[in-house]
Amino acid sequence: MDLVKYLILFSLFTSCAKTSYLVEQGLGQMSLLSKAEWNDKLLKDKKVKKKHKDKIRKIEAYKKWFYEFWGREETKIYSKTTFLEGKAVTWLVISSPFDEVKAHEECFPIMGCFPYLGFFKKKSAMNYIEERKEGGAYTYIRPVYAYSTLGYFTDTILSSFFYYEDFDLSELIFHELFHTIFFAKDEVELNENLANYFGKELALVHFKMNDHEIEKFRSKRKRNSHLNQVVAKLALDYNSLLKQSKPANKSESDKILSEFLNNTFNKNVLETCLKLKIEEKNCYPLKNKWNNASFAAYLTYEKKMNKVERLRELKKLDLKAFFNYIQERYKEFEKTSKEGDFSAFLFDELENKNAK
Repeated sequence: MDLVKYLILFSLFTSCAKTSYLVEQGLGQMSLLSKAEWNDKLLKDKKVKKKHKDKIRKIEAYKKWFYEFWGREETKIYSKTTFLEGKAVTWLVISSPFDEVKAHEECFPIMGCFPYLGFFKKKSAMNYIEERKEGGAYTYIRPVYAYSTLGYFTDTILSSFFYYEDFDLSELIFHELFHTIFFAKDEVELNENLANYFGKELALVHFKMNDHEIEKFRSKRKRNSHLNQVVAKLALDYNSLLKQSKPANKSESDKILSEFLNNTFNKNVLETCLKLKIEEKNCYPLKNKWNNASFAAYLTYEKKMNKVERLRELKKLDLKAFFNYIQERYKEFEKTSKEGDFSAFLFDELENKNAK
């Protein structure tokens, strides 16, 4: 289906605002594709910097290794490269009501629902933020350096990738490529956490780290995971506080938020960092600007990460067997489940074990 037919189909089922958004996003995506050049051509081009050619070659190598590792046929993803005007490719925006920590969902026919919107133009992102603020919502915005179109288009290498060092670059590529071999519909949170987990694990395998290096890496990840759990719990505590307080407007919510951050959040986070031997200057939650939307964003992308790791430990499976297990569970879910979501279905054994 070409882009024009795709947008016409959406316009039949969506509001004017959503149609305008989809058109802008479609044009932005097409702009990325139209500016893309085949990697082979760029690697021969004397005008392209050597450091950029080196990155392209590494990404191609990571891609080749990824599909060989999983025994899959290579796709055309990352066969071309697009040079961006700035560092970020898009801007992600999450909004949340003033009286609850909950990401506002935007739903589209065929594609499903998402707890965020992405904008190719920062100006459009800021306009959307202003609209949400006028309605009393909290907002959160961050730059995005990589994303997957989930097969709707053939993704290209973006020059924003080039800012990553080798290990982090491989993790990024493995993360994005993971979306090409597994994607659960309407499960943004789970999809991101699975891609995060497998991206990190694959990077360890690819770079053939020794036991000491792996233990050091996992020890750091375990500390961060513990800190993430504390932040997630505090976010949920704050949400409970909001529901109990029932603020009538954003002004009242601002006061509740300020008191919570000053009297509870910052104190607990700092104590956790010190216990984990993380210096205050490296205690990242203390540096973030928190509100209902940023808490919602955090919960969307972080809170199930630990569950993925614990599920693998429970099943005692190697990486490939663990992936096969997830695939089989998803097939079973699609055949038998009529209610609930795949996340609950996948982690039910883990939850039952914790309940005992």
